[in-house]
Order: sequence, then structure tokens, then C-alpha cells
Amino acid sequence: MGKLQRGLIVSCQAAEGEPLYGCQVMHLFARCAVAGGAVGIRALADEIPAIRNEVDVPVIGLTKRHSPDSEVYITPNMADVKRLIELNCDAIAIDATARRRVGGETLEQLVAYARKLSPETALVADIDTYNNAVRALQLGFDYISTTLRGYTAETKDAVTPDVDFIRSVSLPLKGKLIVEGGIWEPAQLEQVLRYDPYAVVIGSSITRPMLITERFNRVLTLSDSEVRSA
Repeated sequence: MGKLQRGLIVSCQAAEGEPLYGCQVMHLFARCAVAGGAVGIRALADEIPAIRNEVDVPVIGLTKRHSPDSEVYITPNMADVKRLIELNCDAIAIDATARRRVGGETLEQLVAYARKLSPETALVADIDTYNNAVRALQLGFDYISTTLRGYTAETKDAVTPDVDFIRSVSLPLKGKLIVEGGIWEPAQLEQVLRYDPYAVVIGSSITRPMLITERFNRVLTLSDSEVRSA
């Protein structure tokens, strides 16, 4: 298995409701990302086999499973962990927040299960708060990632990339920090890099053309509205 290198990891995912969802084209985005210098890919389980055939860089695998009984949706249970290990992921991303999981499984159990099945597979803790970052490192995660900052009830008011939060977890903690979330502009990336993260994940601004188009169109619509009201 390949080890995650320092640098840029590109998240190649399409969300439900977007035109590319279910089209099995993320391997092409992965090829473009690696050609542009990405050192790793973050991807959903269904896309991983095709991505593996397309590029030769480490892959962080995850599942997304929504449930009415829990807010946890990123690799929520042991069955998902097993599936990702069988796909030969180099690393597995797991929701490492303090929220209750479906079926009563605990984060401790998921980590122990993953280590038992595949000790060499790295584990990435998708966290939202400093306390959950500390807990993830205590449980033995190899990396902590700011993926869920702004996506939990406790952090819903956070604006990403949350540079103050990145600073708070990068300085005192000894784990390898991956920064993910809200990076749309090079200037934002420059701010993040001041705190020397191990790696940075960028997704929407590279691989989600509908959202990219919407961002530009909002500016155009606002500008047109201002001209008309002048």
C-alpha cells in the first residue's frame, strides 16, 4: 500500500442531486488531478476501482450512508470499513466526531475492527472540534482532517477554511494534520499553509463543475442586478 505523501490531495466525488452523480467519471477527474500534481485522491467506494486503474497514487476511501437515526454519514459502521479494506484503500476516512452512530457501534470499535482486519491501512479521522481531534489521536488514528468543521451542530457557525481552528489544532497536537474544507482560492490556501499541514484536500473547487458555475453565476447575477438598479 502507498503512504500518503505531503502535498495536495484532490477529493473526486459527485454529490447526490448533481449531474455527474452516478456517472462513473471520477476516475477521469483523478487522472487530471494527478497530472496537475496531486499526491493522493479522496474518493467514494463505488469510484475506487476505476480510479485505481487510472492513477498510481494513494487513495483515501470512504462511504457516505445517510440514516434517519444518526447524523454520522462518513464511513459510519463496520460493514463500511470492511468494504473499504476489501477495495484495498491506502487509507480510510471515518467520521470521528462525538455524535451517536447507527446501531450503537462506537468509534473505538471501528478503529479496533479496522486495525484487526488490516493493520497496514491508514486511518483518517474526519473531525470538527479540537476535543475530537485529541480523542482521535488517542484512539490511534494516523491523520486528523478538518473535514467536518462547519458540518456538525457544534460547529455550524464556522466559516471554512477556519484558519483560527487550523492554528489551534496544528500547534499543540502531534498528529499529522490534513486540512479540508472551504478552500476555493489560492489566497485561502496560502493562509492555511502558514500552519504547515501535512496535506491539504481540495474538492469542490476542482471536481464539482456545477458548484463552480454557480459561484461565477452568482457574481454575474449580482453585477447585472446592480447595473439595472443604477
